[in-house]
Amino acid sequence: MTDTAQTPRDNWPLWEVFVRGKRGLSHVHSGSLHAPDAEMALRNARDLYTRRQEGVSIWVLRSEDIVASSPDERDSFFDPAGDKVYRHASFYDVPKDVEYL
Repeated sequence: MTDTAQTPRDNWPLWEVFVRGKRGLSHVHSGSLHAPDAEMALRNARDLYTRRQEGVSIWVLRSEDIVASSPDERDSFFDPAGDKVYRHASFYDVPKDVEYL
């Protein structure tokens, strides 16, 4: 039943879908789907996740291409930012004669 020119459905890659709504400013993860290629993933994502025409933009990307930090390493991974207090606005004193900043 499988055609050698096409990838069998069992081997279709998993795609992550991000949709930006009409009132949204950023894309939000909406779910996942399997598709043989990016074009089909985009079309399937449109049909599956924007049925009520609530989206204005869709991103799809292969799940295997996502690189993420590990929740188990969150303390050591994000620790270096804690000792750089100068990155926060509260670190600096604003002179009283400055009206608008």
